[in-house]
Amino acid sequence: MKLRKLYYLMLIIPLLFFYTGCSDDETTEPPATVNEAEVLVKYLEANGDPVSKFPKMIKASDVYTNILNGTDQYIIDIRSADDFNKGHIQGAVNVAAGEVLAHYEANNLQNKPDGKVIIVCYTGQTAGWANALLHMKGYTNARDLKWGMCSWNDTTAGAWKSNINNSRAAQFVTTATAKPAKGDLPKLDTGKKEGKDILDARVDAVFAEGFGPVKVTSDAVYSNLAGYQIVNYWKESDYSWGHISGAMQYTPGSSLKLDADLKTLSTDKPVAVYCYTGQTSAHVAAYLRALGYDAKSILFGVNGMAYDDMPGTRFVPDSEIHDYPLVQ
Repeated sequence: MKLRKLYYLMLIIPLLFFYTGCSDDETTEPPATVNEAEVLVKYLEANGDPVSKFPKMIKASDVYTNILNGTDQYIIDIRSADDFNKGHIQGAVNVAAGEVLAHYEANNLQNKPDGKVIIVCYTGQTAGWANALLHMKGYTNARDLKWGMCSWNDTTAGAWKSNINNSRAAQFVTTATAKPAKGDLPKLDTGKKEGKDILDARVDAVFAEGFGPVKVTSDAVYSNLAGYQIVNYWKESDYSWGHISGAMQYTPGSSLKLDADLKTLSTDKPVAVYCYTGQTSAHVAAYLRALGYDAKSILFGVNGMAYDDMPGTRFVPDSEIHDYPLVQ
């Protein structure tokens, strides 16, 4: 009899474990998912809303005045070491573009006066990209040199002088293209939950990939217009003057917000942003890449496509190129 009871008990015990395990599985709540991109955008919009303030530039004349007056400023030159050594602005330090954030933080540059940290590149476009990422981090005292070293001295002005043209002027259209319906934000997977933590991870990632993935030429875009969502980053009246065929108008400072048109950007194909000069669009592309978009900046903007009659800022060599000294 005892053996029979023990036999039945041995049969019952595994069943108890089985039902208990099933009960636990049925009552366990799945882990909450975090829409990282949305958390990030909300954090940025609540903490300075940097995209509404782009671009953040400084003119060569102001930098030179600071030198003459002995004003405290810190110049980060992100050109190649060879070009830096051939001639640079007095007091500048040479830093790789991908190391700008690390250099800024290591040297406590957040303590410099507003507008007195200056990032310099060849044309202003790579510097604009780097500066946008600093501003996203809350480092708002930085500026990128307008037109880059092309505005400093004629010997460093080649990049802009050789890229102003009217090669696409005849192909610009006035027909408006409507934005698509709102969709989803890109999928981010940093593993973080808080806005600041997600931001730190994404800014580090964008700095690490460099400016290379951001750059796109107008020729590349025109060779595959349907392959990009083209963003005309101008006010509406200038868009009406003329634009790339298929381009959609997004108003600077207001359109790229969560409650406006941000979600009309494509997550399925590259977003090619253009402005007048390529410098503002570089700021915007950096911001969008941090959010997870495959954003690109059309190099030299409309200065490189329809220079003569364009309604916005033009690089005019006679007035924009100065004769400020270079040091070695």
